[in-house]
Amino acid sequence: MASSTRSSRGDRGTAPRPLPVLLVVPAVLGLAAVLLPLAALFPRVDWATFPAAITSPAALTALSLSLRTGLAAMACCLLLGVPLALYMSRAPARLAEVLRIVVTLPLVLPPLVGGMALLYLFGVNGYLGAVLTMFGITIPFSTVAVVMAQTFVAMPFLVISLEGALRTAGTRYEFVAATLGAGRWTVLRRITLPLVMPGLIAGTVLAFARAVGEFGATALFAGNQPGVTQTMPMAIYTAFNGAGVTRDSALALAVLLVVVSLVILLALRDWRRREAW
Repeated sequence: MASSTRSSRGDRGTAPRPLPVLLVVPAVLGLAAVLLPLAALFPRVDWATFPAAITSPAALTALSLSLRTGLAAMACCLLLGVPLALYMSRAPARLAEVLRIVVTLPLVLPPLVGGMALLYLFGVNGYLGAVLTMFGITIPFSTVAVVMAQTFVAMPFLVISLEGALRTAGTRYEFVAATLGAGRWTVLRRITLPLVMPGLIAGTVLAFARAVGEFGATALFAGNQPGVTQTMPMAIYTAFNGAGVTRDSALALAVLLVVVSLVILLALRDWRRREAW
C-alpha cells in the first residue's frame, strides 16, 4: 500500500519522458506549415496606411456586416444547438453516435458543398425554396442567406463542445434535484446549464469565430453584394480579383481577422485557466 502511494506520488512528480529526437524535425515542420503562411502576411502590410485601410467605407461595411451576421449566426447556434446537444447527450448510444456523425459533417465537408446544399434546398427551384417563393419569400443572395450559411458551418463547434461537457458532467446532480422536487425546467436552468457553462461558452466563442471567417458556403448561397452579403472574407477575395476594396484594405482586413481570431483564442484559454483554478 505504501509502495503504491509512493509510486503514485513519484508519477506526479516525474517529468514527461522525452520523445525520440527524430520526431523534432517533423514537429517543427508541422508548426512551420501553420505559422509561416500567417506570419508572411504581416511584413506585407503598409503599417503607415493600415488605420486608413481598415477604416475605409468599403472595409467598414464588410467588417460591420461580418460582425452583425456572425452574432446572428451565434444566436441561431445557441437557439438550435443547445437543445440538440442536450438531446444527444441523453440519447441511446447508437442514436447519439449517428447524430454526432451528422452534426460533424459540416466540419469535414468543403464549405462550397454546404453552399450548394443550402442553395438546392432554399433556392428558387429548391425543395423548400419553391414553397417559400409562392409566399414571396426569397432567401438566397440576401443577408439572411449569409446568416444561414454561417450557422451551417459554425453550429458543430457549439454542439460538439457542449455535448462533451454534458457527458462529462453526468446526470447525478440532476437526479438528486429531481428527487427533491425540482421540475425539468428548474433542473435545466439551475443545475444542468451552470455545470456545463465552461463548455457552452467555449463552444459559443468558437462558433462565433468560425461564423465571422466563413467564406465558401456564403459565396455560393449568399453571393457577394457589397453592403448586403459581402462579409470580410468575401471582400478580401474580391479585392484580389481586382474589384471592391483595394488590395491594401484586403491585406489589412486579413491581418485584422488573424489578430481577432488570435485574441479570441487567447481570451478563451485564459478564461479556462481561471475556471480551472
